[in-house]
Amino acid sequence: MAIEILKPIDIRPKAGEYKIKPELENAIEVAMLFNQPLLLTGEPGTGKTLLAYYVAKQLHEATINAVAGECQFSPTPLKFNTKTSSIARDLFYTYDAVGHFQNANIAKEETRIIKKTENFIELQAFGKAIAMANPKAEYVSNFIWKNNPTPQSSVVLVDEIDKAPRDFTNDILSEIERYEFFIKEKNYQVRLNDNADTKNPQRILVIMTSNSEKNLPDAFLRRCVFFHIEFPKKEDGFLLEILKGQLTIPETAVSDNNLKMVHDLFYDLRKAAIRKKPATAELVAFVKMLEIKGVLEKEDLNVKQWYLDNLALVAKTKEDIDAIRRKLTV
Repeated sequence: MAIEILKPIDIRPKAGEYKIKPELENAIEVAMLFNQPLLLTGEPGTGKTLLAYYVAKQLHEATINAVAGECQFSPTPLKFNTKTSSIARDLFYTYDAVGHFQNANIAKEETRIIKKTENFIELQAFGKAIAMANPKAEYVSNFIWKNNPTPQSSVVLVDEIDKAPRDFTNDILSEIERYEFFIKEKNYQVRLNDNADTKNPQRILVIMTSNSEKNLPDAFLRRCVFFHIEFPKKEDGFLLEILKGQLTIPETAVSDNNLKMVHDLFYDLRKAAIRKKPATAELVAFVKMLEIKGVLEKEDLNVKQWYLDNLALVAKTKEDIDAIRRKLTV
């Protein structure tokens, strides 16, 4: 059997085709109303991360014609990938102390000018959002900064915050309420609002995702708007609409019928899975593969066999592969 070399495609769902339920839309609006982070939970693959890209795009389009003095959102979110080693400072900025030390030693040996501390301080997602909303020429003296005098609003995505140590969420309580942070290496404060009497028209929407691998502190939860993304029910047809939005082929009676068979059987496979239930991301990837193979428009599509032949896309553990295979061969 010859391996077919296919053109690579992005299997991630398209943010522009994100389907959003009214209750989630309400949660986003409430988060913006009260200037609180939106904390999203839900099983992996249900679109938590993708939501930030969808919201950023929507807010950008809604504010693209804003005049001076009004908020104008960037079209893409500023993303922070939480790690098990993350500390609170990492969300705002990083300081390359090792690079600074090495530069100082090399400069002395070669009699060159030693770079200043600000050349080793780089803003991260939340810190960058605050600085972009309140840009100042003096920033170049305190951290790496490309001077852009035009204020800009942002969506900040803090992905998988439950990965971080417990101290991480406790240590950012003040910062997420006040939208400010302190750079101790430069003894410099960066704020969204320079004073309490004058509110900055620019906005920052923080979206945090969690896979609920560990419980988050109550004090942190109290400062968030919370929403849990449930996996769509089969009878709602919501997942079917998501799939249709991800395809590029024109809708026909045959492709619609095949897509519905893929959709309906997928729910049976979810029930069969033992450890990690396949979610929206896996189904979208499977359907995109069928589209690339050109089989979605075939009247004799054997959906069970295609699932069997491509369990690597759907299941993520040997236990689940075995369980789903048993379900498909009954």
